[in-house]
Amino acid sequence: MRLSGMLSGGVAARGDARDLWQEVFDFGDYGELLGLVQGSLVAGVLLGLVGGLAGVFVIMRDLPFAVHGISELSFAGAAAALLLGVNVVAGAIVGSLLAAAAVGVLGVRARDRNSVIGIILPFGLGLGVLFLSLHEGRAANKFGLLTGQIIAVDTPQLAWLAGTSAVVLLVLAVVWRPLTFASVDPAVAEARGVPVRALSLGFMLVLGLAVALCVQIVGALLVLSLLVTPAAAAARITASAALLPLLSVFFALVAMEGGMLLSLGSSVPVSPYVTTISFLIYLTCRMYGSRRVGRLAGARHEGAD
Repeated sequence: MRLSGMLSGGVAARGDARDLWQEVFDFGDYGELLGLVQGSLVAGVLLGLVGGLAGVFVIMRDLPFAVHGISELSFAGAAAALLLGVNVVAGAIVGSLLAAAAVGVLGVRARDRNSVIGIILPFGLGLGVLFLSLHEGRAANKFGLLTGQIIAVDTPQLAWLAGTSAVVLLVLAVVWRPLTFASVDPAVAEARGVPVRALSLGFMLVLGLAVALCVQIVGALLVLSLLVTPAAAAARITASAALLPLLSVFFALVAMEGGMLLSLGSSVPVSPYVTTISFLIYLTCRMYGSRRVGRLAGARHEGAD
């Protein structure tokens, strides 16, 4: 009797594990599903480009906490738009720009900036929760603002995403060299006539647009996986000014598109896949970078002997 109970329990456990696996990875109707998310895949390419390039300056200027704070007000703006029945992307952009402007104007010094972000972050999250609680629509729309959703990118949203991405990429292309100078050595850059304060505020606004874009796919809670992790991973393996943005964009694209493709046959939101791939890339780059530093240190020690 006890043996049969143990056997039946083992079979049930295996069945539960199989059901759980199918919840996470199920490629039965993959071909049909792939045709439904072409717009989302295009949006993923845009977000990979924007996140990878903007992330380079997020790492240079030590702004990961700012990304998190801006994303919460972006979430509040998107939730307000959902409540009012207007364009959610536009709402997210308005919220992000307001947060970015507040951080850029009030947080000139690092200490002030962190204080401003610490105030904005819970305020934005609280507003977002309030707006979502008042919204009587589908629960999936509410949940998607926090954790991302893959099938939510329709043609109007894709047009918004494409237009905003073009603005971000164009501005970054124009200010790339002076912004790099101001990020690496702001005192010397200001002494040579570079408008450091204006560039700082301008980049915060561009970062606000980038955050608003990423919130649409990976959600407000996990936006760091696109705007911080790829660039941080690239910085672990190269210090080249030319190679760093290329690797950052490549890692962001792999995480974004890979996460989308894996989540197609799953009932799980896209964000866990994106964040897991992004984290694994960072972990691999960190291990490689540590080993390379160890080898270089050993070579120098041998040369000294």
